[in-house]
Amino acid sequence: MMTERAMAGVVLPRKVLGSSWCSMKLRALLSSLAVLAAVLVILPVTYAAPKYKVLHSFGIGKDAGGLLSDLTFDDQGNLYGTTSGGGTYNEGTVFELSPSLTGRWKETVLHSFYYRNDGNFPYGGLIFDLAGNLYGTLSTGGAHRAGAVYELTPGSGGWTETVLHSFCAAQQCIDGSGPFSNLILDSAGNLYGTTFGGGKHSEGAVFELTPGSDSWTENVLYSFCPKAPCAAGDAPYAGLIWDPLGNLFGTTEYGGKGSPDDGTAYELKHNSDGTWQHIVLHSFPSFPGDGEVVYAGLVLDAEGNLYGATNSGGGHGCGQTLTCGTVFKLSPDSNGRWKETILYRFPNPSDGFSPGASLVFDQAGNLYGTTALGGINACANGCGVVFKLAPGSNGKWNYSVLHRFTGNDGANPAAALIFDQKGNLYGTTTLGGAGGYGVVFEITP
Repeated sequence: MMTERAMAGVVLPRKVLGSSWCSMKLRALLSSLAVLAAVLVILPVTYAAPKYKVLHSFGIGKDAGGLLSDLTFDDQGNLYGTTSGGGTYNEGTVFELSPSLTGRWKETVLHSFYYRNDGNFPYGGLIFDLAGNLYGTLSTGGAHRAGAVYELTPGSGGWTETVLHSFCAAQQCIDGSGPFSNLILDSAGNLYGTTFGGGKHSEGAVFELTPGSDSWTENVLYSFCPKAPCAAGDAPYAGLIWDPLGNLFGTTEYGGKGSPDDGTAYELKHNSDGTWQHIVLHSFPSFPGDGEVVYAGLVLDAEGNLYGATNSGGGHGCGQTLTCGTVFKLSPDSNGRWKETILYRFPNPSDGFSPGASLVFDQAGNLYGTTALGGINACANGCGVVFKLAPGSNGKWNYSVLHRFTGNDGANPAAALIFDQKGNLYGTTTLGGAGGYGVVFEITP
């Protein structure tokens, strides 16, 4: 039986069990976005912070599609990202935003996806290798209709796309299906990521892609839920991060030993013999007031502590059926155990709630993130906010709202923020803006 949960106005599948079902749901998603966008674009602009600037609004021309992905910079200061729809076939794009001396940003669509050619509906962002090639994931489509990993290579005539791996090549999708997250690279040029479904037990997988002379080879490092009822976690929506020792860390949306079993934080420890050991660091919710349902990935500080956010839980109610979410810290001890500390429970809908994206540190050790809901009530359940958490005395963190979205300047952010070299923040929203299909924005300090 398939169930659904909603985040940021976007319906996410409980499991990726069939590409045709995913395509229908995603097409329905794009249709519903268009209806909501028509409402958002007529909202008045109010409460816009003076340090907030919209760099580009999507939905004008062939770039309409909604933004669920993070952004990335190249070394020239250009921004790159993906849209989950729009483009020539209305199945997603890769775009570039280039700044000019006048302060305006020009958008260029580098590639339009089509399920028969490569795959479609990218949810994850992009990553560069040292040669300037881009890599990303597609949630559906590909040769077996279960998603794909692709590469975009720049050339004198534009960018050339190559599918590196199409998922679900084996019976019952042992190699994984439905990747929603960003990829990461190691120093040898191998790619790592997660799939929301598939794997040996059909509950998601962590995979590695290794380049060869003429093709890439996939290796499944771990398949979730080796034993029911999924105490090891299941359905990893978020991507992975490294620690300095080469171990991988991530989260699962569901599973764990909590009650209800609404997510885990986990480690894949890289052993000296080349194998990977899966370790559950924390199960959500482990106690009253703990968070639950984890869409966001993790971020690591210099001391080896992990930070993340839960989409709900925390003990504060934000509506008849909604709870607000938390920001948490996981700290290792000398015995190999990890202690969770709740840094912030979202108590007030006007200050945002339901964070769904990974956090980011600035150089001073402050945390920044977004909430998909709350803030200005111009949108259903609020349009979302950008927030800052600053460490204070006695281990307490001080929460402040940097920007409340109004609809016309963007709505319902679902992606992580990034910094430029000057300390300016950049991000995306799934909806809103002049075209109704989301914006790329900048917040200056």
